[in-house]
Amino acid sequence: MASLRLLSSAARRVATASATRRGYADVRDKLTLSLTLPHKTIFKSQDVVQVNIPAESGDMGILSNHVPSIEALRPGVVEVIESNGSQKFFVSSGFATVHPNNKLTINVVEGASLEDFSPEAVRTNLQEALKTASGNGSEAEKMEARVEADVYEAIQHALAK
Repeated sequence: MASLRLLSSAARRVATASATRRGYADVRDKLTLSLTLPHKTIFKSQDVVQVNIPAESGDMGILSNHVPSIEALRPGVVEVIESNGSQKFFVSSGFATVHPNNKLTINVVEGASLEDFSPEAVRTNLQEALKTASGNGSEAEKMEARVEADVYEAIQHALAK
């Protein structure tokens, strides 16, 4: 227990000594973003104005000078806004980490550009997953199909926007 108090005391001293004054976001400041799957990076840029993420706690917009944080992601759309336009990516789940110095890393299990999805294929796969979820299979198969259906419903919702 004494070691925990010592660690907490040391952490407070370091935080107090290195704390900098935070200001408001300035659109002239850009974010450096890396959107990464386990096997490859699907987006990387140093000219990002804003990133909107589907955080577990609710949709969230990240601008420059954002407070450092880690956010769990739910299935949904990551929207990347740059000076010259925006891009949307569907992600299944993962984490977004806001680092000091305007750096944002998003690590996801699965993700792809929203343009890569076919509404017809999503609709067909959703129907199949719902059929399996309400079928006569094992409880494990039904639960897996329900998760799959949730993801397809989120993709379908994102494509309808």
